[in-house]
Amino acid sequence: MAPTPGGKHRTRVHVVSDVHGNARDLARAGEGADALICLGDLVLFLDYADHSRGIFPDLFGTGNADRIVELRTARRFEEAREFQRRLWAGIGTDRAAAIEKAVRKQYAELFAAFPTPTYATYGNVDMPPLWHEYAGPGTTVLDGERVEIGGRTFGFVGGGLRTPMRTPYEISDEEYAAKIEAVGEVDVLCTHIPPEVPELVYDTVARRFERGSRALLDAIRRTRPRYALFGHVHQPLVRRMRIGATECVNVGHFAGSGRPWALEW
Repeated sequence: MAPTPGGKHRTRVHVVSDVHGNARDLARAGEGADALICLGDLVLFLDYADHSRGIFPDLFGTGNADRIVELRTARRFEEAREFQRRLWAGIGTDRAAAIEKAVRKQYAELFAAFPTPTYATYGNVDMPPLWHEYAGPGTTVLDGERVEIGGRTFGFVGGGLRTPMRTPYEISDEEYAAKIEAVGEVDVLCTHIPPEVPELVYDTVARRFERGSRALLDAIRRTRPRYALFGHVHQPLVRRMRIGATECVNVGHFAGSGRPWALEW
């Protein structure tokens, strides 16, 4: 906590989301802050801006990554799944084991980059069962839970809702709503996905609506936190808007920007 001219101490928290393999900038993300908050998506399966990066091109090559991006962007999800099935059959490798090995390699580097203290929750592409193996004593993992930072209460809800993409940590609307309910009233509500508001869930580059949460939107209206912080949508139509008493902020696509969003009080 930094002293102010009047002698009082202020608290500064840096917030990141959608890290997607950017360990270099993550190692510096907590500089000048009392704590770092991470809203998930540590893993990089496939970089839609650079198809040579991520687990998918490492396993199958950049040409096949180009094709899978083309199919997904065109929303031809069943064709994309069939294409992936053929790729896996062609290399004769156990899919789950190969992915887990690649994810473990990324997690070892990324969790080592977290400063102390870090408070983190899962994104939809993360693998929650592995996190507690890599989270050191300075990293607190929260999902449907609360913590106090600098006298304010922060609530955390991780994961995403089910989509045709079938990413690793997608859960039902009912399970997600139960975690929102468990968090209750907080000063700052931290989630991976945004509330279900068209301007906040539309990705202007992917040209599609991502899934936001109606339960999250209802909780914001009902409990009126000071802030609702989230990521997930990399290039949103609107990054910041007010819903009643709550300032809703997409903290940014950290993999692309390398810069955390700062909250100070």
